[in-house]
Amino acid sequence: MPLEIAPEKVAHVIIRAREYDAKVDVWNTDNEDDGGAEESSADRGLHDELVGFIDALNDDEQTQLVALCWVGRGTFDPEDFDEAIETAQNERVNSVAAYLLGQPLLADYLEEGLDRMGVSIEDAEGDVL
Repeated sequence: MPLEIAPEKVAHVIIRAREYDAKVDVWNTDNEDDGGAEESSADRGLHDELVGFIDALNDDEQTQLVALCWVGRGTFDPEDFDEAIETAQNERVNSVAAYLLGQPLLADYLEEGLDRMGVSIEDAEGDVL
């Protein structure tokens, strides 16, 4: 089955997940004394943005995002992408966003998943940036 989610959408999740993991917004604070409050606020804002973006994807796109994550993680091979999609559909019980953001290497898994599916991450990210 070909990839049905736009690579640019996956790239958006990758970019924002990297920022969230690196806590980029934390370093934008001017006052170190208030860093704790701003840190949690900045992290929460980025987290909420990612959740909102993933939640706004349709069910098929969310399923493909999970399947891509699994291909990138090595749980499934690219030639088993149909099976990964079917498994993601059958095992979905909670929020896809919560599941994906619980993956500590989400950005890496998605990037590797795109690569293994033959999609250029550089082209996809270039369209987002």
